[in-house]
Amino acid sequence: MKNIVILGAGESGVGAALLAQQNRHHVFVSDRGGIAEKYKRELESHGIAYEEGQHTPERILQADEVIKSPGIPDHVPLIKDLVRKGIPVIAEIEYAARYHQSKVIGITGSNGKTTTTRLAFHLLQTAGLDVEMGGNVGKSFARCLTERHRAYYVLELSSFQLDGIVDFRPDIGMLLNISPDHLDRYDYKMENYIRSKFRITMNQRAGDVFLYQAENEHIAAFLPEHKVTAAAVPLKREALTAEGIKVGERDFDLRQTKLRGEHNYFNALFASTAALHWGAEPEAIQRGLETFTPVPHRMEVIAMHQGVEYINDSKATNVDAVYYALDAMPKGVVWIAGGQDKGNDYEPLLPLVREKVRALVALGIDNTKLKATFGGLVDTFVETGSAEAAVQKAAGLARAGEKVLLSPACASFDLFKNYEQRGELFKAAVLDLK
Repeated sequence: MKNIVILGAGESGVGAALLAQQNRHHVFVSDRGGIAEKYKRELESHGIAYEEGQHTPERILQADEVIKSPGIPDHVPLIKDLVRKGIPVIAEIEYAARYHQSKVIGITGSNGKTTTTRLAFHLLQTAGLDVEMGGNVGKSFARCLTERHRAYYVLELSSFQLDGIVDFRPDIGMLLNISPDHLDRYDYKMENYIRSKFRITMNQRAGDVFLYQAENEHIAAFLPEHKVTAAAVPLKREALTAEGIKVGERDFDLRQTKLRGEHNYFNALFASTAALHWGAEPEAIQRGLETFTPVPHRMEVIAMHQGVEYINDSKATNVDAVYYALDAMPKGVVWIAGGQDKGNDYEPLLPLVREKVRALVALGIDNTKLKATFGGLVDTFVETGSAEAAVQKAAGLARAGEKVLLSPACASFDLFKNYEQRGELFKAAVLDLK
């Protein structure tokens, strides 16, 4: 019986604890912060020991193996102590991968992961395959395996999760795109972040498939130096048509779908390519595209109030995501941005802001960088400290026919628990406008 210690009691940690217990290991969960009540109840109902508000080194350093939350960086002293002692530290994805015999799609990228994961799952489900979705969206992979073993899994994978893999191997790996993101976690070196994303290919075999966006500059520059054993399939902009997308000889019409903008067409291209590879009928894929509902907090239209459209793009936590959002906007945007800066380079946004943004409402504790970068490009720059205040200011500035766009370009952790909470508070404030 192994002594498994799990650091972090969120969805991935609790899922890993349940799977470890199911496989007859001794399990202890430690969270330096507080544990959500629903997870506490779950641990207690299964008789799994835990602590919160601290890490007890004496107990943790006795582990045979440690499963680490993706949110804990490798450089924290406790992780260094574990490594120094020779105790393996892995990700929940890696641990879960030991206990399945299914086919897996692994999806990573700086932008579009959640939409593509949900869409690929929906297409496969519509086609009648025995499939489940998990990873960084919905249920953890480990939890999925405690409930029922499916023939197919579609997993969203962050760079942090990929950093903790050893043998995990997706049958189909997707690298949607790479743009600067989370550089604070990667010593502010873009090459470290790119290398992390490419880990999705590290264990793939000759019979596997690697789908990637061929025209992404970071992928195109890194790929020639990076050995990929899987069949590498480049997806290009030329596959996007006026009506939709072209996958091989198959055309799929996106005009009757809720997928809008080039980035969503690319998401559909990746998901449809994978679905076809796994034998989904084209008619089922078309039906799935037309019945798919995009994820909340990603270019989500909330309401029209006094002739102004309010759009929730809270999930846009990096520059590239905001670029897509602003590029899809007409002129006359009141842009709500800001939060915890992740080492952003705002240079790519300057032309779009100059052309399309009339007012910028900063939503964050420290808006110095936003003001220095964009203050001179917009007619109005104001600072706010809550979603409600940001919406009130934006409503006062917006004119009929314009759009108020929450697309932060930053993490949410200065004022909010996560981007979902930021988006929900924005929605509530919009719907409360008089």
